[in-house]
Amino acid sequence: MKAVVGLALLLFIAMALTLVVGVRDAGISDLWNAFFAFDANDPTHAVIRSVRVPRLVAGLIAGAGLGMAGTVMQAVTRNPLADPGLLGVNAGAAFAVVVGALLTGYADSGMMAALAFPGAAIASVAVFLVGGARSGAGSPVRLTLAGVAINALLLSLVSAIILSRNETLEIFRFWVTGSLAQANTRPLEAMFVALVLGAAIAVIIAPRIEALALGSSLARGLGTKPGAVQLCALLAIMLMTGAAVAVAGPIAFVGLVVPPLARRIGRHVLRHELAVSAVLGGSMMLLADTAGRLVVAPAEIRVGIMTALVGAPVFIFVVRRLRPGALT
Repeated sequence: MKAVVGLALLLFIAMALTLVVGVRDAGISDLWNAFFAFDANDPTHAVIRSVRVPRLVAGLIAGAGLGMAGTVMQAVTRNPLADPGLLGVNAGAAFAVVVGALLTGYADSGMMAALAFPGAAIASVAVFLVGGARSGAGSPVRLTLAGVAINALLLSLVSAIILSRNETLEIFRFWVTGSLAQANTRPLEAMFVALVLGAAIAVIIAPRIEALALGSSLARGLGTKPGAVQLCALLAIMLMTGAAVAVAGPIAFVGLVVPPLARRIGRHVLRHELAVSAVLGGSMMLLADTAGRLVVAPAEIRVGIMTALVGAPVFIFVVRRLRPGALT
């Protein structure tokens, strides 16, 4: 019960700070009036309604999506270093965006968001096929190595495109670091639906993912098909990460930092961990975004950089604590 109250309080504080803190600070009365007595001539009301609310929604979608995707990924691969970037999902989205800009010449942010989603989907399917999960030969190490290889390949292709076509550089700068600054131009409703669908799949197959932790042979004996479970898990990861990348760009380390905390709070029950991951991920994104707006105000540091500043030390800490043979 204490954990639930603490998570709810953390999320409330993160949401409140997102709405009231910025270049133009707002008070409680401003928030109330912006929603229930809106004045189009009041700039504070306009900022809250048209900028900060979309930013809040985008942060929650991205943070929850990456947090839950990381939790599913670590459970499936049994790899505490797994996150959406490891399986090449972020790189797939960035590659699709840059290729789309190269072929069409458009820089419309809505179109870029639409391109990010199939890019993430194709990368997820490629990892699934290369990792041997379809034939039932998939293993945590094989899936991880397949993800690392595809991630490196896609990032190399992105770099090659940028070096050959300078006009894609500005577009790539946004998609390589991630930001919530353009949240009001993103397809938030559609990506929320994708997030919910991915989360629903993850919750449904959670007991089967837990069975895989016992080993493929024992899981088959319990009636679980490892290949089918891994495919469903990758579909859930694809939907949740694709939604996150579409609204905020490829954000690093959220999917790495959140799952270990979720395991402690959720007591190693995957369905509980998913719920905790959604709250922690959303809160982390909003707090990082708020901090980025305050550090160098009136300018801002992109949220992808802020999450990396927090996530990189955590990554090093996790690596140092890994026991020999932890990934075998």
